Amino acid sequence: MNPIKEKTNLLPNRREFLRRAAASTALAAFPLVVPRSVLGAPGQPGPNDRIQVGFVGLGGRARWILKNEALPGAEVVAVSDCFLERMDQAAQQIAGGDKWAKYPSHRHLLEKAKLDAVFVETTTHARVLVCMHALQAGCDVYAEKPLTLTIAEGRPLVKAVRHYKRVLTTGSQQRSMPINVYASKLVREGAIGKVHTVIACNYEGPRTYKQKDAPDPMPKGLDWDLWCNQTEVRPYDKELHFKWALWDDYDGGGQVWGVTGWGTHGLDQVQCALGTDDTGPVEIWPEEQGPRCRVTMRYANGTLLKMEGKNRGHEDLGAIFVGDKGRIEIVRGNFHTDLPELKKDAPPITPEGPKESIPHIQNFFDCVRSRKLPAADVEIGHRATTLCHLMNICRKLQRKLQWDPKAEVFVGDEEANKLVSRPRRKGYELPKVG
Repeated sequence: MNPIKEKTNLLPNRREFLRRAAASTALAAFPLVVPRSVLGAPGQPGPNDRIQVGFVGLGGRARWILKNEALPGAEVVAVSDCFLERMDQAAQQIAGGDKWAKYPSHRHLLEKAKLDAVFVETTTHARVLVCMHALQAGCDVYAEKPLTLTIAEGRPLVKAVRHYKRVLTTGSQQRSMPINVYASKLVREGAIGKVHTVIACNYEGPRTYKQKDAPDPMPKGLDWDLWCNQTEVRPYDKELHFKWALWDDYDGGGQVWGVTGWGTHGLDQVQCALGTDDTGPVEIWPEEQGPRCRVTMRYANGTLLKMEGKNRGHEDLGAIFVGDKGRIEIVRGNFHTDLPELKKDAPPITPEGPKESIPHIQNFFDCVRSRKLPAADVEIGHRATTLCHLMNICRKLQRKLQWDPKAEVFVGDEEANKLVSRPRRKGYELPKVG
């Protein structure tokens, strides 16, 4: 069964939800508050009900959304951050922040706030655990990208979304930009013929963290243990705290031209246009040696994905698709082609900057009400993020790898399979589902 194509009612009835919640041992650490979306007839917020939203993580991306985007038909009622100062600052800077209920951890938020949906805007290394707790508490989830820290985190998250019959969308906003949707469909439906090559940016990988000689003073109001989450508790380092996305223990290269930074968007665009949302490549190899070597991936149908483009700007949020009849370059909010007739019925360009994510957020809220799969469903986010992890693993091992996208393992390669997952610190294990 293809979970991407199955359009079904995702919401359990109230009795079934409560039966499952009572049976769950993974939420024993905090009592379950059943959200309004479960209790209200006919099982989700009505067309005139405002969706009650919480935010977990009040860093840069969360503040961008709260300041520059819109939450149509929704109301932010509660927030959580393990750094109390950041929460207080956000409440002062953002309209309506004085009315937020503020909690020092996501567990407290899920325990006490009656929420329909949660925006998970945490660090990457904390994201999946927060998502799974929110799903178990009966909330729908808008999860920032990259969706996972490792390949192995993705499948349990997909299973949790399906098991608890919730909606989870990934923050890959190009999925909801009309012109990107249009151009992707052109590629999938053969407007440029059979696609033999896709060219994407040669994204930068993460660094390996090196501990400083002496720790920095611990900021007041920071729960450093909770911030470290699944990773080891290192002595406090201000640069690590605020530039965590640079290092491989915390992200896969979350900087602007990084593999799991802009690369998450660009490689998701590849998956979308190729129609490979429920699969991935079968072979990956380096084109030369070195930490930023060019990497090529091959899909089962022979299409080659070449990470060899040079940094150009926002074009690197997309890719160039080369077919036997022409080519299309899809960028954020626009596309270019050597076949001018393909532009004839194209939607308007989506301007870059503030408000560009509104259609994506609207799609999420529409699905909270309708229970349909969102534009960037959890399976889509997991598969696109997997490409990022495959690129990093290939560079680390510096050799050709065979990948089984169905089993999600490397074929006959024990060393590579050890890099699919990582040990999690005690107390931060992912809960079992089902």
